Amino acid sequence: MNPLLINFATPFDTAPFSSLKNEHYLPAIQEAIRLGKQEINQITHNPAPATFENTIVPLERSGELLDRVSSIFFNLNAAETNSEMQQLAKEISPLLAAYGNDIILDEALFQRINQVYETKKNLQLNAEEATLLDKTYKSFIRNGAQLPESGKARLREIDNQLARLSLVFGENVLHETNSYSLEITNLEDLKGLPEFLREAAAQAAAEAGKENSWLFTLHLPSYIPFMMYAENRELRQQLYRAYASRGCQDNAYNNESVVLDIVKLRQERAQLLGFETHAHFVLQERMAETPGKVSRFLQDLLIHAKPVAEHEVQELTNYARQISGPENLQRWDLSFYSEKLKKEKYSIDDEILKPYFQLEKVIEGVFAVSGKLYGLVYKENTEIETYHPDVKVYEVQDEEGQHIGIFYCDFFPRPGKRNGAWMTSYRSQKKEHGHDHRPHVAIVCNFTQPTPSKPALLTFNEVRTLFHEFGHALHGLLANSTYSSLSGTHVYWDFVELPSQVFENWTTEKESLDLFARHYQTGEPIPDELIQRIKESTNFMAGYATLRQIGLARLDLAWHTTQTDLWEDVFTFENKILAETEILPFVKGANTSCSFSHIFQGGYSSGYYSYKWAEVLDADAFEFFQEKGVFNKQTATLFRQHILSAGGSEPPMILYKRFRGKEPSPLALLKRNGLLKVK
Repeated sequence: MNPLLINFATPFDTAPFSSLKNEHYLPAIQEAIRLGKQEINQITHNPAPATFENTIVPLERSGELLDRVSSIFFNLNAAETNSEMQQLAKEISPLLAAYGNDIILDEALFQRINQVYETKKNLQLNAEEATLLDKTYKSFIRNGAQLPESGKARLREIDNQLARLSLVFGENVLHETNSYSLEITNLEDLKGLPEFLREAAAQAAAEAGKENSWLFTLHLPSYIPFMMYAENRELRQQLYRAYASRGCQDNAYNNESVVLDIVKLRQERAQLLGFETHAHFVLQERMAETPGKVSRFLQDLLIHAKPVAEHEVQELTNYARQISGPENLQRWDLSFYSEKLKKEKYSIDDEILKPYFQLEKVIEGVFAVSGKLYGLVYKENTEIETYHPDVKVYEVQDEEGQHIGIFYCDFFPRPGKRNGAWMTSYRSQKKEHGHDHRPHVAIVCNFTQPTPSKPALLTFNEVRTLFHEFGHALHGLLANSTYSSLSGTHVYWDFVELPSQVFENWTTEKESLDLFARHYQTGEPIPDELIQRIKESTNFMAGYATLRQIGLARLDLAWHTTQTDLWEDVFTFENKILAETEILPFVKGANTSCSFSHIFQGGYSSGYYSYKWAEVLDADAFEFFQEKGVFNKQTATLFRQHILSAGGSEPPMILYKRFRGKEPSPLALLKRNGLLKVK
C-alpha cells in the first residue's frame, strides 16, 4: 500500500517520513485528485436545494487527502530536495493547477455557491461562517467562474504555465546558490574573519575534499559574515558579485526570460479576470486594497527614510576615509564598514554577542517567552519521525497538559534546502464532528552550524530570525477556528507578518534575554550593559535598511502594475525603478529580480510591501505591550484571542481593533526606527 494513502499509524497522525519514497508521491497525488473530484461531484449532484451546510461546508472539507499529500511533498521539496523530487514537482504542479481550475471553473458548483450567497442575509451565520461564505464566493468570482468557455480554457493554460515557471525560477536560484564557492588557500586572505567563520569554512573545505583551504559559499551563514568581516576588499567584491548575479548570468540557469514570462502571464491573467493589473487583482483581498494606497504608503515612508539613509551613508563614507578605506563606498563595502562603525559607536558586534546565543539556549528562550505569554509547554518527542537528522520535534501543550500541536525545527543549511527562513505547515488546525484537529507546524532556517570546537552560536540577526519565524509558528499552533482555510496563518497577506514581527521585539527586552542569553562556556547571563548596547544599536543604519525594503516593495509593485508594452529588459527596468531608493552606485551584472524568490517563487507577488505594512501594526501593537509590561498576561491574552487564535475568521482590521482598541498608528514605527524626531 502507498503509505500516503492510508491512515498514518504514527503519534498524533504525523507524517511517516521514513516510509515515504519518491515513487509514492505522484500516484498519491493522482488518487487524491480523483477522490477530491468525487467529493465535488457529490456536492454538484445533490438534488436538494443549495445550503451552507450541503454546499459551502463540504466544499471546504473536500480535498483533505490532497492537502495532506501535497503539503508533505512541497515542504520536502523546499527543505530536503533532490533532482528526482524537482522533476516530480514539474509533473505534480500542473496537475494541482488543473485540479484547482476544475473546481473553480465548475459551472454547476458555482451555481450552488451563488444560490447560497444570494440568500446570505437570511442564513443567520456566525462571523466565521459568514467569512467562509464570502471568501468562497469571491474566490470563484476572482478566479474565472463567470468567464466564457474560451476564457476558462485560456486561464487553465496560464495557470499551468505559471506553476511550471515558478518551479524553474526556484530551481535556477537554488542551483546558482549551491554551485558557487570561494576557495581561499592563503592565510593572509582570512584577515579580519572571526574564528567561528574560519572554522566553519575549514570544515566546509574538508567536507568538499579540499585540503589546507577554506571554503565560503553563497549560503547566508557563510556569505553574510564574510561580507561583514573580510578585510580583503577584492574578495568581498568577488563574493558580492557572485551573490548578486544569481539567475542573471549567461548560462542555462538564467532567469531573465522566466521573470518576463511570469509577469506577462500574471498580467494577462488579471486582465482576463477583469482587473487592470496583477497588483489590482492581488490587493483587492489585502488590507491595503489598491496599488495606489500601497504606493502612497511607501512614498510616505520614503520621505522619512531617505534623508536618514543619506546621512547614514555619508557618515559611513567619512568613517571609511578616516581609517584609510576607499574614497567612495561600493556595495561590497557597506556591511564591512557598517560593522566597524557599529562596533566603534556601540562597542558591540557579533563576536561579542555570539557566545551568549547558543542555538539550544535560544530555542529554550523562545519556548520560555511563549510560555510566560501564552502558557505553552514544549516537550521533545523522539518517537515522532523527521525527514533529516538535524530536525527536532516537540509536542506543544498548555499548562494543564492539553495537546496544542506538533512543532518541527530545522535549522542548518544543506544542499537540498533553499536559502532563507520560513514557517510552514504539514497540517492546519480545524474542528470537525466535535473534534479539534490540532496543527503540525515547522520552522525551517539556515543558521550558523556547530563546528568541531564550538556549538551553534547565533548572530543577533539569526536570533531575531528565529523569534520571527517562531511568531509565525505561534500563529499556526494557537489557531482556534472551525475551518482550516480560515485557521492560523490563513489571513490577508499583509496581516500575516504581524505575529512574526511583533515577536521579534522580545529579543531586545531585558526581561526576555535574562531567560536564555547565557555564555556558552561560563553560563554567565548576558550583562545589563550589553543589553543596553543592543537596544542602543537597534536603529543603527535603520534608515538605509528601510530604504532598501521600500526599494524592493516598489520593484515588486512595478513588475505587477506596468503594462507589458512598457517593459524593457530586466536590468534596465529594475535599475530605473530602484533609482530613487538607491544611494550607492549600481553594479554592472548585479540584479535583484532574477533571484527575488519572494515574488517569483513564493507568495509575495504584489505583496512585498507587507513587511513594512506589518511593521506599522507590530510597532503599534508592541507599544501596547510596553505600556502594560512585556509579559503582561492580560495584553497577551488579548493578542492570543483576537490575533493568534482568530486566524482569518474576520477582517483583520476588526480583529486588530478588538486587540488594541484603536486602528494602528504609523507614528509608532517611525518613532521606533528613529525616522521621526520626537520633541
